Amino acid sequence: FITSQDSTNETTAHSDAGSELEETEVKGKRKRGRPGRPPSTNKKPRKSPGEKSRIEAGIRGAGRGRANGHPQQNGEGEPVTLFEVVKLGKSAMQSVVDDWIESYKQDRDIALLDLINFFIQCSGCRGTVRIEMFRNMQNAEIIRKMTEEFDEDSGDYPLTMPGPQWKKFRSNFCEFIGVLIRQCQYSIIYDEYMMDTVISLLTGLSDSQVRAFRHTSTLAAMKLMTALVNVALNLSIHQDNTQRQYEAERNKMIGKRANERLELLLQKRKELQENQDEIENMMNSIFKGIFVHRYRDAIAEIRAICIEEIGVWMKMYSDAFLNDSYLKYVGWTLHDRQGEVRLKCLKALQSLYTNRELFPKLELFTNRFKDRIVSMTLDKEYDVAVEAIRLVTLILHGSEEALSNEDCENVYHLVYSAHRPVAVAAGEFLHKKLFSRHDPQAEEALAKRRGRNSPNGNLIRMLVLFFLESELHEHAAYLVDSLWESSQELLKDWECMTELLLEEPVQGEEAMSDRQESALIELMVCTIRQAAEAHPPVGRGTGKRVLTAKERKTQIDDRNKLTEHFIITLPMLLSKYSADAEKVANLLQIPQYFDLEIYSTGRMEKHLDALLKQIKFVVEKHVESDVLEACSKTYSILCSEEYTIQNRVDIARSQLIDEFVDRFNHSVEDLLQEGEEADDDDIYNVLSTLKRLTSFHNAHDLTKWDLFGNCYRLLKTGIEHGAMPEQIVVQALQCSHYSILWQLVKITDGSPSKYYNDYGDIIKETLSKTRQIDKIQCAKTLILSLQQLFNELVQEQGPNLDRTSAHVSGIKELARRFALTFGLDQIKTREAVATLHKDGIEFAFKYQNQKGQEYPPPNLAFLEVLSEFSSKLLRQDKKTVHSYLEKFLTEQMMERREDVWLPLISYRNSLVTGGEDDRMSVNSGSSSSKTSSVRNKKGRPPLHKKRVEDESLDNTWLNRTDTMIQTPGPLPAPQLTSTVLRENSRPMGDQIQEPESEHGSEPDFLHNPQMQISWLGQPKLEDLNRKDRTGMNYMKVRTGVRHAVRGLMEEDAEPIFEDVMMSSRSQLEDMNEEFEDTMVIDLPPSRNRRERAELRPDFFDSAAIIEDDSGFGMPMF
Repeated sequence: FITSQDSTNETTAHSDAGSELEETEVKGKRKRGRPGRPPSTNKKPRKSPGEKSRIEAGIRGAGRGRANGHPQQNGEGEPVTLFEVVKLGKSAMQSVVDDWIESYKQDRDIALLDLINFFIQCSGCRGTVRIEMFRNMQNAEIIRKMTEEFDEDSGDYPLTMPGPQWKKFRSNFCEFIGVLIRQCQYSIIYDEYMMDTVISLLTGLSDSQVRAFRHTSTLAAMKLMTALVNVALNLSIHQDNTQRQYEAERNKMIGKRANERLELLLQKRKELQENQDEIENMMNSIFKGIFVHRYRDAIAEIRAICIEEIGVWMKMYSDAFLNDSYLKYVGWTLHDRQGEVRLKCLKALQSLYTNRELFPKLELFTNRFKDRIVSMTLDKEYDVAVEAIRLVTLILHGSEEALSNEDCENVYHLVYSAHRPVAVAAGEFLHKKLFSRHDPQAEEALAKRRGRNSPNGNLIRMLVLFFLESELHEHAAYLVDSLWESSQELLKDWECMTELLLEEPVQGEEAMSDRQESALIELMVCTIRQAAEAHPPVGRGTGKRVLTAKERKTQIDDRNKLTEHFIITLPMLLSKYSADAEKVANLLQIPQYFDLEIYSTGRMEKHLDALLKQIKFVVEKHVESDVLEACSKTYSILCSEEYTIQNRVDIARSQLIDEFVDRFNHSVEDLLQEGEEADDDDIYNVLSTLKRLTSFHNAHDLTKWDLFGNCYRLLKTGIEHGAMPEQIVVQALQCSHYSILWQLVKITDGSPSKYYNDYGDIIKETLSKTRQIDKIQCAKTLILSLQQLFNELVQEQGPNLDRTSAHVSGIKELARRFALTFGLDQIKTREAVATLHKDGIEFAFKYQNQKGQEYPPPNLAFLEVLSEFSSKLLRQDKKTVHSYLEKFLTEQMMERREDVWLPLISYRNSLVTGGEDDRMSVNSGSSSSKTSSVRNKKGRPPLHKKRVEDESLDNTWLNRTDTMIQTPGPLPAPQLTSTVLRENSRPMGDQIQEPESEHGSEPDFLHNPQMQISWLGQPKLEDLNRKDRTGMNYMKVRTGVRHAVRGLMEEDAEPIFEDVMMSSRSQLEDMNEEFEDTMVIDLPPSRNRRERAELRPDFFDSAAIIEDDSGFGMPMF
């Protein structure tokens, strides 16, 4: 810091904790820094002669196991440097910090040297700052020296390394900084030495062109700032308390007033104010020296760190930070190109809007940036869209006037999105806006009523109106699913729904229209399905998941409740709407969700008879195929042999079929006798009866009624005379077809393996053709079929599978046979096999064990099935898949050796085997690799080169000419740009031109398509191009929406990125193309049709490739 020369009286440090480690060290005069002035990165705090003598003593061997600045270890090999201690994380952070404070009190230069090397080593630098460097060199010179010693063979550094150990290191790193400031907050941070040195170092590192230095120092500085904000808040509270005590004492009568206490309080208040000024000076230095530059950094992760922490400051100390001067940075960054950064902005704002007391301070920000926030509900990144909807919901909850009707409508229609998290978030918004009751007195009065007059009566009417106005009537299931988590009480009020349908409106109440009744029935059936099946509708979600014990109990309770209610009311509903084909077809779907045992256990057979009677009336009234198929399906469900009501239903069904068969036989005789003179009535009698019988023959075995004979007569007559109506011919052919199929079933039941060989050949040929069409989709189909078998087995036997059982062995045997279909050419099937492993790993770790992380995930046993495909992976791909697997593992999982963890151990072993000595790698053609350079010099080509060249002639993904081929194995790291130009010892032919900006930085990455494509990354790029095109289409529709959002202060309206950042062209595009990051509403597919988008390839997590997570353009998962 550059400090002023004016001095003030020294004050004792304030300490409520009374810690012995926090004694005041500096007596006498103390210099104060200028508030708001950033520290100079080229200067370190001045040292007194006494301090220099302590440095000399440190050189001679004092302090924390260091010799001349090099880390040493004791005889037992225990870690002695801060970096080693924090990395291992075995010691409590409190004790680590206390030890450092103790060493700082003994010799603060040696302790500070350890702290400086801690930050250097946390950046992945192998260099060490020595004591003579610390004494004689400026910070900029030290940083240049450390840049020269940086390991350029690897692009990884601790904050970006994969695996649970390094994830834990990051949290330990942040915790250490917070605890350090907390323990030093009463004395050491005010000594104008420790904090000055640390802030000066971090400021210099944060301006480095080396990403590792910049990233690590920015994270450290932001966490340091957060800790200082907490200190400032505590000081402010103490100041207020001291002021109140002072005022109370001063207001006492003169005789009772304690003048000594007044003087002490006055002195204490002065001390606190001085300390507050010191802290403000430090915070201003960090904010202006680091934050203001790094929130616009080229690396998205660095920008995200800054935005995340400023949100913490505004929430923690709103009086100081929650104003336009700080909010504008969050508002500007809402336009960031990277979804990761936009996501941090939204979450930071959510924490503020959650507190309704802060709304007055957010009013101006809301007015300026509301349009941008609402537009982000259509963000191309689904995670961002979800958080944007939640933020809009919080704004609505705080102030309904803040959102216009147009703003609300933009969110309403998202309840029909095929992406479930987006739809659920929109459902919460819809619930808050339309279904939340705000009048407590009216709610209390209505709560005593039931049925149509209950509080839910009007809300259900409102839901029906919303559904009709949306004009998306085939997506009722999606609307119900969107509202299920927020409005279950309303959606499960079947009593109210049925009363609205059955009872006549009371005086003064408007009756429901026919259209509204149809919509209510459709919604009611969807709520019944959702409650009974307890999973989202088709098209939402990746499949059925295993329910928890609590969810299973809720499902059973809901099913019992709906069964008991609709057993009674369904016959009445069918009776009222029996003439309406659409309503009846929907109502007849309800029995499939019943617990049919309740008919017997509840002694409700009379209601079963009433239902069968109504179904018979419906069959006699209607000839529409939808209605007849619904009736046939209902009979089939009620006739299940596992229920005691089967005999009663079978008798009713047989009587109904007898009646229609008799009618059919007579009408056929009449039609054939009349011949060409047959009138329309004769034709209608045959056709209507045949339609009913055909619909039933589809689901029921009617062969004993010999329908085939009369159908054959009708077809023969039509062939011979040509006068048979076409509709009768179609129905006769279909009925004959069903008759033949039922006869075949009877034949094959006696000899189930008769057609096995032919059937097996058909399956093999089908798989072969599928693989030729699309290898990746074929692989995804294979793994999906195994997952379905596994899920069925879990539902039957529970999560604790017997791995030695015949069922598990059968699935493994099927997986082994599937693996054989990939053949011997691993190059051709490389991408498909990798995709299969990726999907299998995600399925195995999809759900966490409800008992805790120390228990295995429910699907972990699937890894044993997946290991059957490990032999089909190339050796270098085994390493890559193994790295992807480790992303899902915690440190505890890796150490487990119990039997339940054997599938994980077996699968990991299958990936490790043969993965170390890799001679099958595919060269990318890059000459920068050290290995390939050596081989070329020696003139010995790889043994597999010719075979790879031969196989490259095939039409495989390796033969692409429009992409830069990259192997998934380890690649040489790109050249790091340092702050000092060094002499290059390599030959001139091997020299690489020094780039103008950091290699792999965001400008290069965004404008060079080749850097964006890795061995599994191309489908992601195609998907982004598709979303960009759909986003432009949406822009054309939304021309009326405002296009630009201004900054809160015109004079501070700076571009988003500068200096070590994006190009100026990128700045303009980022500020102006507001709807570049919007998505088109992807409405769900129609019934019985799956969305094509679900069949798109979904490879390893390419977000790490597209969003510059690695920073060096390396292929990563």
